[in-house]
Amino acid sequence: MEHNEYESGPDRVFSLYEANQLIPQLQSHLTTVQQRKGVILHTREEVQKASAKAQDGGGTPVGAHYVKSLQDISTNLQAIHELGVVVKDIDLGLCDFPHMRDGRIVYLCWKLGETEIRWWHELTTGYKDRCPLEDPA
Repeated sequence: MEHNEYESGPDRVFSLYEANQLIPQLQSHLTTVQQRKGVILHTREEVQKASAKAQDGGGTPVGAHYVKSLQDISTNLQAIHELGVVVKDIDLGLCDFPHMRDGRIVYLCWKLGETEIRWWHELTTGYKDRCPLEDPA
């Protein structure tokens, strides 16, 4: 059964302090994901050529890097998911944290490169609609 956080609520709700404490971990995970995505993009053509020749016993030395990169991406995204954080955009390094604000769940919004969380938005909106956190909750 598919878990729908809008109906049943998120698995974890973060205080601003708790969310900020996770930034170093998220930076590490997302940097790894972005690097491995670069490897995949760089080696994809070579892997596709080797795959086309597979019936002839063809292979490629970059195949192992490609597979390892896929595994690393999966492992790091799973680790972020297990923290209760929602990855919205890998390329931007954009993450949302379910947060209670004024009696309702919203998302604290953080982007790779930011040193702390300074933004939030409604569950139904996104990065372009994020608002500054005037008062730390």
